Amino acid sequence: QVQLVESGGGLVQAGGSLRLSCAASGRTFSSYVMGWFRQAPGKEREFVAVISTSGDTTYYSDSVKGRFTISRDNAKNTVYLQMNSLKPEDTAVYYCATYYGYGSSWFRADTYNYWGQGTQVTVSS
Repeated sequence: QVQLVESGGGLVQAGGSLRLSCAASGRTFSSYVMGWFRQAPGKEREFVAVISTSGDTTYYSDSVKGRFTISRDNAKNTVYLQMNSLKPEDTAVYYCATYYGYGSSWFRADTYNYWGQGTQVTVSS
């Protein structure tokens, strides 16, 4: 059992920035591939970014590539999502999760087992 707690969400104007944090407990953080997903009202949960256990490999959805940066600090058991140049369409609840799949299935929400409670990000125009 892993506990994940997201923080850092809020209200920001278009073009602004936010940094989300996800603090993990329950197991050694460095053993988990970590992902960020988001879900807007009326839409399915969407992959945002994923980072390898060591932090040396990352992948992003096309919609956030070049604007968002995922990182991790294994000494602090924390994964981050730096969000720059925010757009109204980025408005969603953002979740972090632990990867539980095999191969290259990191873009699928059903390959992650433990999830945080989510943090709301609202981008106004």
